[in-house]
Formats: sequence, structure tokens, C-alpha cells
Amino acid sequence: MKSLVNTVAILTLSVALPVLAADEHNVSNGITTAGVPLGLHGVDAVALTTIHDVSEGSARHTVVVNDVAYYFASETSAEQFEAHPDQYLPQYGGFCAFAVALGKKFDGDPRYADIVDGKLYLFVNEEIFLKYKQDARNILRKAEKTWPSIRHTAVEEL
Repeated sequence: MKSLVNTVAILTLSVALPVLAADEHNVSNGITTAGVPLGLHGVDAVALTTIHDVSEGSARHTVVVNDVAYYFASETSAEQFEAHPDQYLPQYGGFCAFAVALGKKFDGDPRYADIVDGKLYLFVNEEIFLKYKQDARNILRKAEKTWPSIRHTAVEEL
């Protein structure tokens, strides 16, 4: 019986570990009052996507999608996001699109963002953002091909 319990425990852990290591979303350390980590550094995704404004969100206007909390500067923004999150969520879970093209997951900083064909892409810093701008279409094409192979891989394994 003890052997059976050990086997079940091992199987359970082997199934659960990949889920725990998924790192599909770039989130801040810690947990929000919603009980999940914070995405997009607390910046209002609707303001960033629609008017290219890096507006600080507030915990008063929180929407949780895919176990990630997003903050908004207003109730209106939160409602827009909640109605159509895919229109505002950053691509590649909020990781730097340039890094994803290289098979890595680096922090995506909302201060360095681009909207292409209605999709939000983030970049790690100004230097990488300027490099991306020199060949944006090819970098995004490569990132789109690379993302499925690294999406469920833990950051530290890349």
C-alpha cells in the first residue's frame, strides 16, 4: 500500500511540476489582493494599446485573466478590457518580443511598446526597442514562430 501511495505522489508531482514551471506570463513578484501576480507592471493595458499612454493602474480597478491581475486607471478601461481582453493583452505573455524571437524570455517594459496590426508588443529597454524598429516585421515574424516552442518553458530553462 505504501508503494502505491508513493507512486501516486510521484505521478502527481510529475504532472504538476510542468504546470508550476510554465512561466507563460511576465508577472511582477508577489501576489496582488486578487490572489494572483500582477501583469504589465500595473500599467493600464487599454490606455497603452489605444492612446500609447503609460498610465499607472490602480488596484481598485483590477481584472484577472489567465490567473494574472491587470490594473487600470479607470473603471471604464477595466470594463473595456474585461469585455475584450484579447484586444489589449500583450503578446507573448508580456515578455520582450525581441527576446522571444531569440528564444528567450526577458521582461517586457510598457515604456517600450509597439502596436502592430492592433497587437501590443513589449520590449526590455530602449536599446532593444530601437534595434527592433530597424527590422520590426522580421523580428515579429521570428517571435511568432518561436513562441510556441518556449511558451510553456520556465524562464530559467531558456
